[in-house]
Amino acid sequence: MNIDRAAKRCAELGNTTRLSIFRLLVRAGTGGLPVGEIGRELDIPGSTLSHHINRLVQVGLVTQRRESRTLYCEPQMAAIQELTDYLISECCTLRPAVTKNK
Repeated sequence: MNIDRAAKRCAELGNTTRLSIFRLLVRAGTGGLPVGEIGRELDIPGSTLSHHINRLVQVGLVTQRRESRTLYCEPQMAAIQELTDYLISECCTLRPAVTKNK
């Protein structure tokens, strides 16, 4: 992961509506939820919901799959893990090395 990709993912999750959608999908698990159920659960109108979901899809945090007439959204746990790993990958690297007393 590079800093541009990380920044884009963080920016999308920085919106309260998109963060609410992503958190709901994480609670639902890997099978995801139908778009209509997301809208009902979070009380988001269809056109607004579509806009926010598309933003999450564009940065790889959510994928969509169709089953018959139902469109499901699935959280991409590997993508959020990749972001988390990137954010903490250099944890404590600026701290001076601890030296032993002689």
